[in-house]
Amino acid sequence: MKLNEIQDLIKFVSKSGVSEVELETKEIKIVIRTPKTVPPVVMQAAPVLPAAVAAAPVAQAVQTAVPVNTPTAPVNPPASNAAANEDSKYIAIKSPMIGTFYRSAGPDKPAFVNVGDEITAGKTVCIIEAMKLFNEIESDIKGKIVKVLVNDATPVEYDQPLFLVDPS
Repeated sequence: MKLNEIQDLIKFVSKSGVSEVELETKEIKIVIRTPKTVPPVVMQAAPVLPAAVAAAPVAQAVQTAVPVNTPTAPVNPPASNAAANEDSKYIAIKSPMIGTFYRSAGPDKPAFVNVGDEITAGKTVCIIEAMKLFNEIESDIKGKIVKVLVNDATPVEYDQPLFLVDPS
């Protein structure tokens, strides 16, 4: 079997959804296993204690603590809230898998999308390498790329936001 035939077989197996394929000839034996999809983990919030119960240990600790004069950094929550509100009107394109994020098909190739580019559903926006397979990630929304949230050639997690898109 030639290398390009093996690569075609790997691509076929990954797209078909089969979890394992075994092929054996006189010269070679090939076993291709794909990871089973794991359902997303649902996080539950911890129960909130009443204010009186939560404040009691803190009050005791304050009474026994030695006062120390330390400068405190000014906190600017309105600016961070404004940025969060501004980003909330955008839709995130998220990573469908764990792997390494690439903005282009190669080091000498142009990026698939840049800030300001108009995209349509089905347009390739990046590549994620997982287990030596390069998976083209396509947009499922139409809009304009507002922000690239991940640096090139960095690891990404499942469901991590990659791009912010303005759908208007």
